[in-house]
Amino acid sequence: MIKKPLRIKIIFLVAFLAISAFSIKYVISVSTNGSKDYNVNIVRNGSKQQKFIALTFDDGPHPQYTPEILDLLDQYNIKATFFVLGQFAEKYPDIIKRQAEEGHEIGNHTYSHINIKKASTQTFKEEFDKTQSIIFSLTGAKSKVFRPPYGLYNENTMKIISDESCDIVLWSSRQDSKDWSNPSVDKIVSNTISNIENGDIVLFHDYIYYETSNTVEALKLILPELINKGYKFVTISELVKLSHY
Repeated sequence: MIKKPLRIKIIFLVAFLAISAFSIKYVISVSTNGSKDYNVNIVRNGSKQQKFIALTFDDGPHPQYTPEILDLLDQYNIKATFFVLGQFAEKYPDIIKRQAEEGHEIGNHTYSHINIKKASTQTFKEEFDKTQSIIFSLTGAKSKVFRPPYGLYNENTMKIISDESCDIVLWSSRQDSKDWSNPSVDKIVSNTISNIENGDIVLFHDYIYYETSNTVEALKLILPELINKGYKFVTISELVKLSHY
């Protein structure tokens, strides 16, 4: 029979390991040994304990679709995170300013949507730094969140991002709307609503390379439905903080 003091210690140990496993599952710290030690958070989800989710939009801003999305978010008082390309932020600076003024988070998505695994470290750093400078010039703050194009990254990526004190942000495994390929409104809605879970990071695109996009029309159905289900919307940085707490 296990003595009471030992039993209490075992209970605390099991609880500690459970909490640790939960944290590692959603916010991962990576470090290497030797002269190039670094730590970087790789964020795929928030906490499953509360009904918070984060809406994210990639590749913008777009001169038509991004303002329409901002109008919708403002209608429902929702804050989101926009992972912007530096080349479009330069082209449409007023949209970036509006995003910041309305309380949305601005994320770095490189300057021209490069494939990081195929690009040199120097090319990636130049694209990242240039976009950071553009965001800072328009908003007065450097971005603290970075989403690698295609979700691809390597150790060089993590080293550079770590030096900038940024988080690498991906998306929840079942929350890629694939709206970049311009599926139907019903498909975007169904994919999002049927798979939604607490702590999800949902991936949309405010810039696609087709003549038309169904994302805005889909959001008109998705947002009120998620609100009716009791979900609260936060930025990525807020989601990370809530997960720590």
